[in-house]
Amino acid sequence: MPEHPDLSASIHADFDLNDWLAYIEALHPKDIEMGLGRVNQVKQRLNLQYNFPIITVAGTNGKGSTCAMLEHIYHAAGYRVASYSSPHLLRYSERVRVACHEISDDDLIRAFQAIESARQEIQLTYFEYGTLAAMWHFCASVVDVAILEVGLGGRLDAVNVFEPSCTIVTSVDLDHMDFLGDTRELIGAEKAGIFRANIPAICGDLSPPQSLIAYAEKIGAELKCIQHDFQFERHQDDWNYSGNQFRLDQLPMPALIGDFQLYNASCVMAAIESLQSLLPVSKEAISDGLLTVCLHGRYQYLSSKPDVILDVAHNPHAAKSLAENLKNTDTTGKTIAVFAMLADKDITGVIQAIASEVDEWYVSGISHVRGADGTMIQQLVHAELPHAAIRLFNGVENAYAQACIDANENDRIIILGSFFTVAEVMRALQTATFNNRTINNGAR
Repeated sequence: MPEHPDLSASIHADFDLNDWLAYIEALHPKDIEMGLGRVNQVKQRLNLQYNFPIITVAGTNGKGSTCAMLEHIYHAAGYRVASYSSPHLLRYSERVRVACHEISDDDLIRAFQAIESARQEIQLTYFEYGTLAAMWHFCASVVDVAILEVGLGGRLDAVNVFEPSCTIVTSVDLDHMDFLGDTRELIGAEKAGIFRANIPAICGDLSPPQSLIAYAEKIGAELKCIQHDFQFERHQDDWNYSGNQFRLDQLPMPALIGDFQLYNASCVMAAIESLQSLLPVSKEAISDGLLTVCLHGRYQYLSSKPDVILDVAHNPHAAKSLAENLKNTDTTGKTIAVFAMLADKDITGVIQAIASEVDEWYVSGISHVRGADGTMIQQLVHAELPHAAIRLFNGVENAYAQACIDANENDRIIILGSFFTVAEVMRALQTATFNNRTINNGAR
């Protein structure tokens, strides 16, 4: 990797990656502070030079799946693809990938050193620091296209300081209301902030807020809405896409499970269509990418007899999609939910969305400063479902261990509620705590 001219390799030369991550986390007094001023200042000091197209992806749900499909399709087409996503499950390096490979610890440390050298007196949040580091690495890695996932909202998210060639808003629903507003109209306006004049602005929401449409019209973005400007048709074993310029028939179903993934896949097709003159992609590459895409923690099967499924569903919209997947999956036994969430999320809304598909609740707190107390979650489940079977555990790992003991081979265990919930189980599995179970790519 070429060295950045302003990089001082002596900065925190004794830090390993864990030291850096702890340092960055403690640098700013707030976990989240909206605004682009700090990031723009450091970006200018870094003098980042990039001539590759950027696809910026925002949305309440579906961002991760959309980014993963874009990454795998462009990779299958032979492009050197950069991808930045968040949050991670087990390793920070999951967030920063080039050519479908996670960044190495050494390269990540070099990127952090570059940001530290440039920022000087400016206090960056954890996400801002990481976003700049990812883009510094991409610029140094000579990539053909970069896919950037918005962390929160869009308008004031750190990702939004980089100029896109195409933008996608996958969906608009209620989440992060303390920061984005408490209506779809307010949240839609924030997510529309990634749009640019004369740049494709793709929306995968069937009923987009008027605020999103109005902003696109105001700035002259090329707004394209699903089932209006581009469509999909689902068949039993395949699907068709039709847009303004081309039609693709008999596409394979995405390897990511759920009919709702076709909405995300259609947004991906619309983006590929919009950038076809810059980044030509064949139908064969699209098919290969859809068949090979994987995304840990999104309706991911770990094992069978009993079925064990991971899903990070952390808001009512995502929980409804999870419930639909469970409803469409045959089972002759009971469903045990290992359930833990963050306190600032709509816990009651998630319970209501998934309740019809759960027979027993194994609840716990999360080992995180924002984690909801297990007793509180137990009380919320009981308030919604007074006759439900609910058990309280000291830790997600213990809840999952007991679920494995209690479940019969025809039952299923679903671990849900947060990235942190899923990560605790994945971490336990990595250390072979639970019967040497192994993690697959999400395909059954």
